[in-house]
Amino acid sequence: MRPVTIPIRSLMPAPDDAVEYMPMPREMTTFEMPRLPEPGPGNDVAGARDVLATFLSHLDAWLAPGGEPAQRSADEAAKQGQAELPALDLAGLAPDALRVLNETLGEGEVAAIIDADHEVRIQESVFAGVWREQHFDANGGLLHDYLLAAPIPPVVRRRAAEHAATTLREISLPVGTMNVPELIHELQDAMNRSGPGTPAHVINLTLLPMSPEDTAHIDQVLDGGSVVILSRGFGNCRISSTAARDVWRVQYFNNMQTLILNTIEVVPMPEVAVAAREDLLESRGRLADLVQWMGDSIEDA
Repeated sequence: MRPVTIPIRSLMPAPDDAVEYMPMPREMTTFEMPRLPEPGPGNDVAGARDVLATFLSHLDAWLAPGGEPAQRSADEAAKQGQAELPALDLAGLAPDALRVLNETLGEGEVAAIIDADHEVRIQESVFAGVWREQHFDANGGLLHDYLLAAPIPPVVRRRAAEHAATTLREISLPVGTMNVPELIHELQDAMNRSGPGTPAHVINLTLLPMSPEDTAHIDQVLDGGSVVILSRGFGNCRISSTAARDVWRVQYFNNMQTLILNTIEVVPMPEVAVAAREDLLESRGRLADLVQWMGDSIEDA
């Protein structure tokens, strides 16, 4: 019998034709206890320690069994007491103590930009769920500088909801649309079902066949949100509210700022932007350690 020779050809690409993958995020932010300034001229460590100790006592009461995340604004909570929302207004704090607080709290992963009748800046500290919420008047003067603890500052939820409609904007479909009519129907149905405790409805636009006309149309339908949240965890995430209630654009970028995942989430607040109760409990322990270290530093000085 004559042997039959079957040519075997590798299905893997040759080295010169290597498959190129989109670069994924390479850095991930991890917690590092902030550096403690030395007590001395210009560094009121005792004043900063007292502020944090007071804040910690409010946080303990809020995290006690049965405590619920507050939905009110920091301003409302500050006027009515601190039990429901741990919030202290630092606007009148002495500069030397404020300087120490700024250094020890640092900047965390999440920040928010809010379109309001006055400027509002929000920055998470290095302690997850512990935020700085600053309000400014038309001339740039500081009105409030809240140190608060919450899954997300309530002003973010409130402003996103205030400027959002319960139904999607009706715009005539342009020629060339493919999947956007079904997408709009799906979004409106998810909006009608959205509410507290309802799982997020996620639409992955990265995997959905979309014509340029589809993309332009859905952008036009949703345009007009008042809140942008930036999260720098594993890569970068941009979370934008829209003109529709509970509809968010959630986009993930790699370190080269290339869009790698483009989604629409129908949910009161995307989970990626929210600090969990476990995060707050962990931050409470770290803040307690920080207050203790500050006290030891004062005694040593």
